[in-house]
Amino acid sequence: MARVQIDLPTRFDFSTEIPIMVRDINAAGHLANDALFAILHEARLRWLVSHGWNEANVEGVAIILADAAAVYTREGFWGMRLRVDLAVMDVRNRSFDLVYLLTDMGTSEEIARAKHGAVFFDHAKKIPAAIPEVFRSAFAR
Repeated sequence: MARVQIDLPTRFDFSTEIPIMVRDINAAGHLANDALFAILHEARLRWLVSHGWNEANVEGVAIILADAAAVYTREGFWGMRLRVDLAVMDVRNRSFDLVYLLTDMGTSEEIARAKHGAVFFDHAKKIPAAIPEVFRSAFAR
């Protein structure tokens, strides 16, 4: 089976620091898969809030996740401070990708990279929605 590959952008749109907590550690003693996705969720929410948005309201429409992928390059351990960089990529009519890079702030080593496919969604109509122009203007490259 082919390995997942996630290409990194030349620049990121947002960065935040998130520590690995004891609750994020699995039985093998390193960062658990579900905890990685919780860290990505936290970073995504911080990015949205930095623009005055949240997952339920980006200029009147919601964001839902359509897919997810992660590639682990090193183990993450309790107490490690992660720098999470986030980039908006491939802005289309109703969707876009979020690419994440997680780095150990102590050593600058890459721990993981991940990608989410996101869709703008009108919950009242239960259909995908057009990307708000403010979002497109800010992130279309």
